[in-house]
Amino acid sequence: MLEHGGGLLRAAAEYGIPHGDWLDLSTGVNPNGWPVPPLSADAWLRLPQDHDGLEAAAAEYYGCEQLLPVAGSQPAIQVLPRLRAPCRVGMLTLCYAEHPYQWQRRGHRVERFTPDALAANIDRLDVVQICNPNNPTGDRFEPDLLEDWRQRLAERGGWLLVDEAFLDASPQDSMLPHIGKPGLIVLRSVGKFFGLAGARAGFVFAQPALRQALAEELGPWSMAGPAREAVTQALRDTAWQQSMRSKLLRDSARLRNCLERHELAPAGGCELFQWVPGDASLSLHRYLAGHGILSRYFESMPSLRFGLPRSEQDWARLEQALASWRRL
Repeated sequence: MLEHGGGLLRAAAEYGIPHGDWLDLSTGVNPNGWPVPPLSADAWLRLPQDHDGLEAAAAEYYGCEQLLPVAGSQPAIQVLPRLRAPCRVGMLTLCYAEHPYQWQRRGHRVERFTPDALAANIDRLDVVQICNPNNPTGDRFEPDLLEDWRQRLAERGGWLLVDEAFLDASPQDSMLPHIGKPGLIVLRSVGKFFGLAGARAGFVFAQPALRQALAEELGPWSMAGPAREAVTQALRDTAWQQSMRSKLLRDSARLRNCLERHELAPAGGCELFQWVPGDASLSLHRYLAGHGILSRYFESMPSLRFGLPRSEQDWARLEQALASWRRL
């Protein structure tokens, strides 16, 4: 399996620092996530049931009823490549690694492009997969551009697959208003914005036939009962959502400014992370880890992704570590 951010126990063993003493900035998950209340006994004792309020809450939150609840984006990322015969799949040079990995595993030909080159090659591809905003570079794609791509792909029976895992803080850029049109698939997750990564909960939006095919492959009870109950409440908490969008905008700007002060100007990012490429990425990653701060290192294009600190103490700790690294 591929490596991902959040490997805190492994880092604790490698660097000899107890896992409770770490500042984990490696995931891009909101560190001030939605506060989950105590859940009902039935959520734990009964098998999960469809139409228990989750689908209605999700349809209202996302503004789209054509959805399938899944255990996070990962099951859909793994299963969708099974639903097509081997074909040509285009995606960005640096993106969430599970996407190219899973398409390649199923015999598809994956081609990697810069954003401009991807746009220039739409008409020779069968599937285009993008993350919007892209993880980890932060590249963004306007809905009008993506709708043009969808139309051109759909004319040949192709798909446009958009992973919007990091888009909840700026939902105006979503492709969900276009769901129902041929060839469009959108993935959403509650792991990032809501900070509910452990719930393993998300949604697939697509035309009915594709959702049915995906549901058949995933089987029954695709999301656990406690996750369904918690996510239903989170999706209905509009006051928390509005407040958190404002907070994330402020914190993202604060993180960008912090990195710039230490000569680590981000080349991209979004409300939940900042991305810093550079030849010193690995040495900085190891230096921070030696001080109990975990960042996400990308080897294929030497770079670091920094998530948001949680508390004022965490912000000060990051500032101090970066300052001491610059003095080396």
